[in-house]
Amino acid sequence: MGSPTAKEVIDRMELPFNGFGIDPYGVSKKHMAQALAVFGWLYRNYFRVKCQGVEHVPKRGRGMLVGNHSGGYAIDGMMTVTAMALELDPPRLAQSMTEKFMNALPGASLWTSRTGQFTGLPEHAERLLHDERLLLVFPEGARGTAKLYKERYSLVEFGTGFIRLALKTKTPIIPFGFVGGADAVPSVRNSKTLGKLLGVPYVPITPWGLALPAPTTCQLHFGEPMHFEGSGDEDDATVRGWVGQVKSRIAQLIDEARAARKARVTGGGDR
Repeated sequence: MGSPTAKEVIDRMELPFNGFGIDPYGVSKKHMAQALAVFGWLYRNYFRVKCQGVEHVPKRGRGMLVGNHSGGYAIDGMMTVTAMALELDPPRLAQSMTEKFMNALPGASLWTSRTGQFTGLPEHAERLLHDERLLLVFPEGARGTAKLYKERYSLVEFGTGFIRLALKTKTPIIPFGFVGGADAVPSVRNSKTLGKLLGVPYVPITPWGLALPAPTTCQLHFGEPMHFEGSGDEDDATVRGWVGQVKSRIAQLIDEARAARKARVTGGGDR
């Protein structure tokens, strides 16, 4: 029996779509199926993503996926969203908070909103969690995708807003480590000049010039949920301490993913 089609996967998502295939957030079954058909092929055949620990992601109810950026742009985000659709039973929609510049790009605003990815405003994230959705967060922000190839396994400074949001909404944090994106887009420098021309913070420059992703192997590892008790109004020092715990756990998961990916490559397990 073959793999289900993208449409079949979307049909199995437990979202309150109306008769026109639109949910209360404007997410469209049609657009999601079209996107999943492309990203699902990339997930299985181009980036050959191996996912471990997916059993730690709640099948239903609110949850916050928190991980690292890997690569010159958000391959990690696209593949993590795809993993939630392909690896979970029932499939789930992971909804991320995109950078504001995305809405200024031609066509991007329509596709991001129709597939459930919204501008990163606190009120959007809080509403999603209160509606028992799955939220995808990269606390490194654009600083994370700007990491150069030599920095690919490092973590830059995390923001603290995700911890306060998790506390306020009583949401478990599911940490993850993603490895391989930087091999697909091995940035040797970032051009802010080109970025200004295109309306983005920067354009990654690779050894072959254009930032077109190369085929590679990617590894995605989820860890056990992390729970923090509080109201979200705690002092900065306390919140930074919790942020440090999450960051340390993600660093461990990156190391695990690196080891697993190395074993795949050297052992030929990805052919």
